[in-house]
Amino acid sequence: MIKLRNIDKYIDKRFQRTFILKGIDLDIEEGEFATVMGPSGAGKSTLLNILGFLDEPSEGEYHFLGKPVHDLSEKQKSNYHKSHIGFVFQAYHLIDEMTVYENIEMPLLYRKVKSKQRKAMVADLLDRFNIVAKKDLFPPQLSGGQQQVVGVARALIGSPKLILADEPTGNLHSEQSEQIMELFKKLNEDDGVTIIQVTHSEKMASYGDRIINLKDGAIVEENPYEEQIN
Repeated sequence: MIKLRNIDKYIDKRFQRTFILKGIDLDIEEGEFATVMGPSGAGKSTLLNILGFLDEPSEGEYHFLGKPVHDLSEKQKSNYHKSHIGFVFQAYHLIDEMTVYENIEMPLLYRKVKSKQRKAMVADLLDRFNIVAKKDLFPPQLSGGQQQVVGVARALIGSPKLILADEPTGNLHSEQSEQIMELFKKLNEDDGVTIIQVTHSEKMASYGDRIINLKDGAIVEENPYEEQIN
């Protein structure tokens, strides 16, 4: 599904080049649940943004579903992002002035899905995640865990092939975190959704089946916690 070859991301200032990512080679198969771990500043979020077409590498090649992303136009990249990728953020990124229903529906509006189909798709997710009773509430009226469930539902509304989750449980307490991770695991195992998450937590990482360890912008060791997971 994903193939990265010799990916660099750097910033040039005067006579100095600062690397955020350096020489990244990575393959992700369809149906994997992979976790990216590493200290702050390791380049985890930058890697996720490149995978999700929100940022571009300075050098290297990125193939997604067999297509060379580095050769696609901006419009093609935008279409791929809308059609195939769902993002879940640490800070939820819900719109406070919109109801739960409207937040979940929003990606379908961007894709110009017809009203009748939108209603059916949103109703299905509200039911699936047991949040029908919350559909007319606004994000500030929900707990952190409930907001993140809405964030996951919004990411899933377009039936993406890939979910990218950046510290999805970073703002949640342990019970809420486990609820979200069980949700991810179910999506991965039952629906075959490919998931790549960034986390600092070894416990949250253990829900996946593979660990990619980043340090100073480079992959230094894959699955360093293999014994604990298996």
